[in-house]
Amino acid sequence: MKDMRDFVAVCEEKGLLKRITAEVDWNLELSHIAKLNEEAQGPALLFDNVKGYKSPVITSACTTVERLAIIMGMPEDSTLTDLYVGWEEKAKKPIPPTYVDKAKAPCKQNIMMGDDVDLYKFPVPQYYPLDGGRFYGTAHFIITKDPDSGWVNLGTYRSQLLAKDKIGTQFIKGKHADIMLKKYQKLKQPMPVASIVGCDPILFLLGAARVGAFTSEYDVAGAFRGQAIEIVKGEVVDLPIPAHAEIVVEGFVDAEKFMEEGPFGEYTGYYSGVGTDPRNFIDVKCVTYRDNPIFWGTTVGRAVTDSHMTMALSYGATLWQQLKEMRIPGLKAVYCPPEGAGRFLAIISMTQMYPGHADQVLTAAISTEMGAYGLKTVIVVDDDIDPWDIPRVMYALSFRFQPNRSQVIKRGRSTPLDPSLPIETRDITGRLLMDATIPYEWKNKPIPIELDPDMVERVKERWSELGF
Repeated sequence: MKDMRDFVAVCEEKGLLKRITAEVDWNLELSHIAKLNEEAQGPALLFDNVKGYKSPVITSACTTVERLAIIMGMPEDSTLTDLYVGWEEKAKKPIPPTYVDKAKAPCKQNIMMGDDVDLYKFPVPQYYPLDGGRFYGTAHFIITKDPDSGWVNLGTYRSQLLAKDKIGTQFIKGKHADIMLKKYQKLKQPMPVASIVGCDPILFLLGAARVGAFTSEYDVAGAFRGQAIEIVKGEVVDLPIPAHAEIVVEGFVDAEKFMEEGPFGEYTGYYSGVGTDPRNFIDVKCVTYRDNPIFWGTTVGRAVTDSHMTMALSYGATLWQQLKEMRIPGLKAVYCPPEGAGRFLAIISMTQMYPGHADQVLTAAISTEMGAYGLKTVIVVDDDIDPWDIPRVMYALSFRFQPNRSQVIKRGRSTPLDPSLPIETRDITGRLLMDATIPYEWKNKPIPIELDPDMVERVKERWSELGF
C-alpha cells in the first residue's frame, strides 16, 4: 500500500467503503453523516459529490479494527491487542525513506505558488456548529525538521483554515513540533513546515502516535511496509515529502506571529476552550496536489469515532512497545480503550512473579514516554483476565481491588484538552494507579471457585441433548 488510493481500492473491493454519490454540503452535513456512520461502526465513506467542489472527501477511514488491520498489513480478524503486538514487532527494524524522481511523483501533478495559493479550492469541512470555522487539518500530519540534528518529525496537530493562504497550528507545549519551533525562535528564523493530507494511511497513524524523540516516523513506516517510503523534496521548504501524497501545503511558522484560532470540537467530546486563542499559524507559500485529490478528514468529537480508534491503536501500541523495551517480566497484554481515546486509561494484564511486581508495572506505565503525558488511570489485573474484557476487569475491581491498599494517586503532566480539569489549570493532572490483582506476597490467598474439568466435558457432550 503506497497511498490513499490503494486503501480506497482495497476497502471498496472488500465492501468496507461506501461511495456517497448524492450531493452533500461541506458545511455540517458531511460531518454529521460521517459522525452517525462512525457511531454505528459503519464503512469508510467517500463523498464523490461535495457541494461546490469536484474533488472527493474521505472520512471514517479508521472506524473499525478491521480497517486498522488492513492499514497495518495484519490479518483482518486481528483484535486491537493483536495490532499492538504486531506494531511492536514491525517497528523493530526501521527503514529510512528514499528520494525518488520529482518529475514522477504524483504529489507534484499540480502546483500553486505565491499569490495563486488558495486553500478554499479544496472541500474543507465545517464539522460542528460551534467550531470557529472550517478545519483543514484533522486527518493530516505536519512535517518539521530539527535545526540542530536534522531529525524529521511527523506530528498530527489540528489546523484551522484561517485564510486562503493561512492555516492554524496547535503545537502543544512539549510536543516535538513545539520543541523545534522554540529552537527556530532562538535562531530568529521561521520554521519550515509541510502539511500532508491524504497519503499512505500508516503515515497518518504514526503521525498521531507517540513515537519517541529523535526517531523519524518515516523510518518506522518503512519498517511497517518492509520497504522505504518514497519521498521528494518540497518546492519551497527543504523537507522530505511523501511522493504519493494527495495534497501538500508548504510554508513557514513564525514563533513571534499569531492569529486567532478555534474553538474546535475535540476528541474528548468537548471544546478545548471557550472561544478563540492566539496561536502560531502556517504562512502558506506553495501547495502541490494530485489530479482530483482526495481530501481526508475525521469528525473527531465524542467517542467513539475513527479518531478514537486511531488513538487507541497508536497510543496503546506505543505503550505496549515502550513497556516491552523496559524488559519487565510477566507482561501479558495491554489495552487502551477507544472510549478513553487510547490515552487517558490503560489496563494491563500480568503474571506476578515477585512482591511489588504489580507496583512496578503501574509506575512503569506512567514513566514511559507515552504514559508520561495525559495518562490518568492505570489498572493492573492478574493474567487470568484479558484487559479488553471489561466485565472481567470490573470483576477484578470489585473483588480484588482494595482502596486502602491498592491505589496510589500521583501528579503528572496533563493535556490541555482534558475537560475534567478547569480550562485555566490544565498543566498538571492527577494519576490513579489501581492494583486489581491478588497480592503476590499473601500466604493465604482467596480460593477460587472452579468447575470440575471432567464434568465440564460431560456436560458439553450433552449440550444439544439438553436443548441448548
